[in-house]
Amino acid sequence: MSAHISNTRPEHDQVLKDIAHYVANVAIDSADAWNTARLCLMDTLGCGLEALSYPACTKLMGPIVPGTVVPNGARVPGTSFQLDPVQAAFNIGAMIRWLDFNDTWLAAEWGHPSDNLGGILATADWISRERLARGDAPLTMRDVLEAMIKAHEIQGCLALENAFNKVGLDHVVLVKAASAAVCAKLMGATEREIADAVSQAFVDGQSLRTYRHAPNTGSRKSWAAGDATSRAVRLALFTLKGEMGVPGVLTAPVWGFYDVLFKGKPFAFQRPYGSYVMEKVLFKISYPAEFHSQTAVECAMSLNKQLREMGKTAADIRKVTIRTHEACIRIIDKQGPLANPADRDHCIQYMVAVPLLFGRLTAADYENDVAADARIDPLRAKIVCVEDPQFTRDYHDPDKRSIANALTVELDDGSVLPEVVCEYPIGHQRRRGDGIPLLEAKFRVNLARRFPEKQQQAIFDLCSDPARLLATPVNRFTDLWVI
Repeated sequence: MSAHISNTRPEHDQVLKDIAHYVANVAIDSADAWNTARLCLMDTLGCGLEALSYPACTKLMGPIVPGTVVPNGARVPGTSFQLDPVQAAFNIGAMIRWLDFNDTWLAAEWGHPSDNLGGILATADWISRERLARGDAPLTMRDVLEAMIKAHEIQGCLALENAFNKVGLDHVVLVKAASAAVCAKLMGATEREIADAVSQAFVDGQSLRTYRHAPNTGSRKSWAAGDATSRAVRLALFTLKGEMGVPGVLTAPVWGFYDVLFKGKPFAFQRPYGSYVMEKVLFKISYPAEFHSQTAVECAMSLNKQLREMGKTAADIRKVTIRTHEACIRIIDKQGPLANPADRDHCIQYMVAVPLLFGRLTAADYENDVAADARIDPLRAKIVCVEDPQFTRDYHDPDKRSIANALTVELDDGSVLPEVVCEYPIGHQRRRGDGIPLLEAKFRVNLARRFPEKQQQAIFDLCSDPARLLATPVNRFTDLWVI
């Protein structure tokens, strides 16, 4: 005999209510969060501009039906496209994430909170143009930055204690949930409607991580976040049309998210929602590399210089030992053949070998022509990872949040170079002062990839003026990015 299950419709799960209350009611009063969000806006859109240099990315850009023009549609920065908000969100989200160069959050789950900007900017731009067409005031970039801060916080706080990767789910489920919440708010949703939109995000069948791991690593990992943030916009639109939510989506026995996809375990939380994640988010400033390898790349660059000063080269290396943290080993410690750029930018051996050989690591170094260099694979085979338990503890420590790596090089003549250690990458909050000038320089380089000098300067000047940026209508901001 089957057990009786009540048909009384439940209240929204507490997780949904907490997210909805935060998005609808909590004011952001952290000056650090607002300024970091401004830097994040610059860096994230700059990463998207660089991706537009790669045909593998641009082949996915534009409307679903070629030639479609959407009245009052959202602009796609760096292009001439004006699309419906769902497809615009996909375009922006895919270009942002394509080169693995936007911001990062590392905890029990990993991810890239600025992936949410695809949905946020597309939604805010479309709403602004619709409002203007009715004679109403548009949204401003203050609304965009507030939505960014809150999306970062939702994604990041859910990630702190909940390892979706350990049940085989991709972290873009968190992008979908966070984008659904803040995009619904931008559309004018009530607190209850925000909870409904987030419930729809969780009830979706979620993406598997298999496209991020051997032997199936591939380019889907570069557009998965665009897919998630665009799906969130669609779900928020459904909700605003009056579509009912699924209030017990997480906790429902047998059929809920926890029982079906999370081994029956409810989400755990380390802290209430505020602005913690935006304040502490990690920027990828110098190298387009999976973030667990960023400090290893910094160490490899230092070792390349040491070798040259000694009159040595990578050809003189017998062995490289990487002392690292558990998450690095689980995600990017990879031997054997690498099939494509997506495979290479998630292999720490490749990301260390290239700077040891060439004294650089750029997005182009993951392409086939560079990977064909006969020196890379033999050097990769000499690189081994070992876990340092203290590095793992410091990685999870909320007051440290280090991403430490240490490299030791043994040479063919038997000599061993002093170990090079880097605990905090240049994009870490603890090195924010050193990182900001480099982040701004990265932004200028990326602007120059797409725009003439006058347009570059206009965009840079606006983004560098916090008060003017916050007051700028969203549609005026995005119009600056049309090519």
